[in-house]
Amino acid sequence: VQLQASGGGLVQAGGSLRLSCAASGRTFFSAYTMGWFRQAPGKEREFVAAISGNGGTTYYADSVKGRFTVSRDNAKKTMYLQMNGLKPEDTAVYYCSAYPFGSTWIQEEQKYSFWGQGTQVTVSS
Repeated sequence: VQLQASGGGLVQAGGSLRLSCAASGRTFFSAYTMGWFRQAPGKEREFVAAISGNGGTTYYADSVKGRFTVSRDNAKKTMYLQMNGLKPEDTAVYYCSAYPFGSTWIQEEQKYSFWGQGTQVTVSS
């Protein structure tokens, strides 16, 4: 499966952005738990959020709970990340990823088999 992330940009602190991740190829999209990770300059990549294949379960890093919302539209083979109340520390490259039939260790990037190219999010203070 190929993943294409989009929607990044420059926003002021307190602002909002919506990221999208479109899947293509011969894929049964709902078979994948989908995740968002991010990597800030000089830091390791970290888990942000994930959503189960049917969209019924969501997972969030403590740092984004209450501000970010992950969702998906399986008919469109697309996942979204609505980011509200953005902070300068949210500045990073955001990657979307796919975990086949994922149900455990959701926050572990090693479980994700497919990755998009990343989209830059910059939050100014």
